[in-house]
Amino acid sequence: MEYHALSDVGLRRASNQDAYAVHVATTDHAWAQRGHLFVVADGMGAHAAGELASKMAADTVPLTYEKLRSEPPPMALRHAIEKANDVINTRGEAHAEFHGMGTTVSTLVLLPQGAIVGHVGDSRVYRVRHHRLDQLTFDHSLVWEMSIGAGLREEDLPAYVPKNVITRSLGPSAQVQVDLEGPFPLAAGDVFMLCSDGLSGQVKDEEIGVILDVLSAREAAAALVDLANLRGGPDNITTIVVRAGEAETTASVVPDWGSEAMPTSGRRSTASWSWSRGLSAGGAIAGAAATLACLVAGQLVAAAVCGLATVGLGLRLVLGVATREGQSDTAEPDEEIPHGALGRGPYRSYKCEASAEMAVSLSRVVQQLRDAAVEETWRIDWDAFSRLNDAATAALGKKKYRQAIRDFCRAMSFMMNELRHQNESASPQRSTSSDDATS
Repeated sequence: MEYHALSDVGLRRASNQDAYAVHVATTDHAWAQRGHLFVVADGMGAHAAGELASKMAADTVPLTYEKLRSEPPPMALRHAIEKANDVINTRGEAHAEFHGMGTTVSTLVLLPQGAIVGHVGDSRVYRVRHHRLDQLTFDHSLVWEMSIGAGLREEDLPAYVPKNVITRSLGPSAQVQVDLEGPFPLAAGDVFMLCSDGLSGQVKDEEIGVILDVLSAREAAAALVDLANLRGGPDNITTIVVRAGEAETTASVVPDWGSEAMPTSGRRSTASWSWSRGLSAGGAIAGAAATLACLVAGQLVAAAVCGLATVGLGLRLVLGVATREGQSDTAEPDEEIPHGALGRGPYRSYKCEASAEMAVSLSRVVQQLRDAAVEETWRIDWDAFSRLNDAATAALGKKKYRQAIRDFCRAMSFMMNELRHQNESASPQRSTSSDDATS
């Protein structure tokens, strides 16, 4: 297995409110019992609250997951995320300066039984296999909720719909609903990526898939962070790229996690249902506001789209009330999952074959970097850069698009790394952290 974790403050933020954790099993017994765990969290809140919330999630989830050895891994993962929510909520309620702080959390566990995912918020977990990118997590965001309500793609929603509103996070409420996905069979060469929306918001899914496919874990993580920064870097950027090896290969059958009761993504206790109902109501209110804004601006088609999405959220709320009517307020036991299947992912899939269009796009990025370096008189190892750029240009000319994309990414990251070293000398406070290994 090969992995690389990288977190960057971005270009427009003063501090990094993202956090990550990597816990790799060091023995065969540890691999069999708990596997390898990867965590990405994206905090939110005034002052240092978001930074604290994400760090608490990144610290609490691995520690709790490791302690719950008597539980099957999916249940232990869910309980670990719920524990993180409890810890963050308790701190927020006890201190006014941290009130309402929250964080997303996306987790990936590689096990002998396959890969499982635990998730809250709009950070993402992807998988690349056979030139295909699968998004294994559902974005808990107003945009995704409204696009489903209207039966539209996310990019077809009107610009009035706010892109930065999430409908689920750790911390603000005493209860949280955790999505579990998997297990997904593992094959040698499978590539997984966890990331905050500072990356996925700036780089297209198809681009993510190709870059993960053609580069090593270390190079892919660097290229994706660099590309997000070159497109504005408006937010913190965090990613963990994991490439499975022969040792992680699993059977294609879905395992039986045992006779213990296991939660399904669709099963909710009274507390979780109440929290989700509140989110649906909030989404419906936000949708109504967006619809009104469209009408005021004279955007009738956009208003219709927002209206349809709002109706969808409203129906979820009404149907939820109708379903609960007459039932006891006591939460029912979690359902047992047949054969251990969890969730409904993947939620989106894309072909990610290397193309001339993407290679040319990256060549332009590299050329712009080169022009900027000349104009600003950066101190660059031009011989090293030219070797990478010339190799990429030659591959593009021969229509070897995978090689061209690989080398253009290397040239781009080389230039960004040269610039980063110069900026670090001038501004040593810039925050970038990384972690990697090959096993």
